[in-house]
Amino acid sequence: MDQLPKNLLPDETSPEWMNKGDNAWQLTAATLVGLQSIPGLVILYGSLVHKKWAINSAFMAFYAFAMVFVCWVGWAYRMSFGERLVKFLGKPNVALDEKFLLGQAFLGYIPTATMVFFQGVFACITLILIAGALIGRMNLRAWMLFVPLWLTCSYTVAAFSIWCPNGWLAKLGIIDFAGGYVIHVSAGVAGFTASYWVGPRSDKDRQKFPPNNIILMLAGAGLLWMGWSGFNGGGPFAISTDASLAILNTHVCTSTSLLTWLLLDTSFYGKPSVIGAVQGMITGLVCITPAAGVVQGWAAVFMGLISGSVPWYTMMVLHNKIGLLRLVDDPMAVFHTHAVAGTLGGILTGFFAMPKLCRLFYMVPDWEKYIGLAYGLQNGRTSAGLRQMGAQLLGIAFVICLNIATTSIICWLIGLIVPLRLSKDELNIGDEAVHGEKAFALVDDRERFEVSPKHNSVYDIEEFSYVGSRSVGEVQMV
Repeated sequence: MDQLPKNLLPDETSPEWMNKGDNAWQLTAATLVGLQSIPGLVILYGSLVHKKWAINSAFMAFYAFAMVFVCWVGWAYRMSFGERLVKFLGKPNVALDEKFLLGQAFLGYIPTATMVFFQGVFACITLILIAGALIGRMNLRAWMLFVPLWLTCSYTVAAFSIWCPNGWLAKLGIIDFAGGYVIHVSAGVAGFTASYWVGPRSDKDRQKFPPNNIILMLAGAGLLWMGWSGFNGGGPFAISTDASLAILNTHVCTSTSLLTWLLLDTSFYGKPSVIGAVQGMITGLVCITPAAGVVQGWAAVFMGLISGSVPWYTMMVLHNKIGLLRLVDDPMAVFHTHAVAGTLGGILTGFFAMPKLCRLFYMVPDWEKYIGLAYGLQNGRTSAGLRQMGAQLLGIAFVICLNIATTSIICWLIGLIVPLRLSKDELNIGDEAVHGEKAFALVDDRERFEVSPKHNSVYDIEEFSYVGSRSVGEVQMV
């Protein structure tokens, strides 16, 4: 102990069990994930919608981040990662006491306070992703009730079941590296279900919903992409070789997915779409999330090809052929980019998960139970590989059923208290009716920036975007 440099000697603020490097990285990773939400998705939502909904769409995300964090430390963290109450849920309790927060987290060599923060930003982004399916018509008061109710009744159940060591799916050996199930499949299914109950946007908005600023949209998308280094890189809760692999695989898969989407857009519609590129980016990020640190680089490339093509097909082709998909109004295509891509990621994880990488990630005595079907077939452990694939499929089915049921009940309950939808006048007017504010008007120059049906109120140029094309106007719905 005397041979250690003074800065490495343990003291009251740096106990023996804490790894300073791991703690510094985990706080950084959590901050990167937080930046994905604010300002990342705030900018993305606010710029990707029609200008009359820019404030409302951005504010839904802004509000959700704040509300989730208050609920998270109040009761939801302990319900997700605390002492077991029932098979699929922990006991609700506060996460505010210094004795609890300064102790060692249930995983890794970091304080519980760091773990609470890290897991909290994941919970925040899940609700914000759901908001993408509800913009342009949900009553803001209904959204204010929906956020804490869904976090409490749905997110905590999925998180405890899949991520908590005491969860029943965790004990079965399900692999969800950084939230393909808990976050993306949950958000995609919940958003789609809530959209069904809230109903569609106004007919005028469904027919024409052009982005108000595509360049700013790319800025938000860029924050989302780069922030994913913390999203997946923080999964191992340590500065490790596995964290490095997870980050690299994330960007390899995402790049491949984006290029695949662009190739399909160009081949079938003649032009490379910027909005399409963002959709391909998102599906790649989502697909690799459950597998990021447990698959090899070549598998990440293959997953990028799948995530850039299958969701493209469901969005651009199947959407017009399936009545339910046409009926439900999903402005940000959250179902395709998160539910479909997350499901693909979970299945491909069950196929490509490498035993050695699973050992590096889980660091548990029974690590051998984690094996992808491809390696099971290769190593004569076919039954173990099939068992892994079964666990992945069971997890998908559980998350889908959980979110359909809980989201439907929550929407029904909220509907008894306040209307789920905005009034007809509010739907026609937008931000000015809901918030008393306009995103694109100067206080002292209102008349100059009068809204015109054919011109952008800020730049005074013709509104033209990818949504005007058949591929997005009819299918992509952005």
